[in-house]
Amino acid sequence: MIPVRVYTTRICGYCFAAKRLLSKKGVSFEEIDVSDDPDQRRWLVETSGQRTVPQIFVGDRSIGGFTELRALDRSGELDALLAAD
Repeated sequence: MIPVRVYTTRICGYCFAAKRLLSKKGVSFEEIDVSDDPDQRRWLVETSGQRTVPQIFVGDRSIGGFTELRALDRSGELDALLAAD
């Protein structure tokens, strides 16, 4: 399965929801807490174009936050994206 990274902060309901959705699907992911890391947070904004968390990457592709993750899951596209090589 393609690597998944979830950038989070400690106090973020959408971060918990994204991690729960991925865990429920059996998806392994790396969680990166950017709460106290301004350099990592700056990189995340530059890379994703978003200031909010979570920001979710499948491989090197930014798929957005929880709303986008849920939409991909509901449409069936998430499974295909995770299986891509």
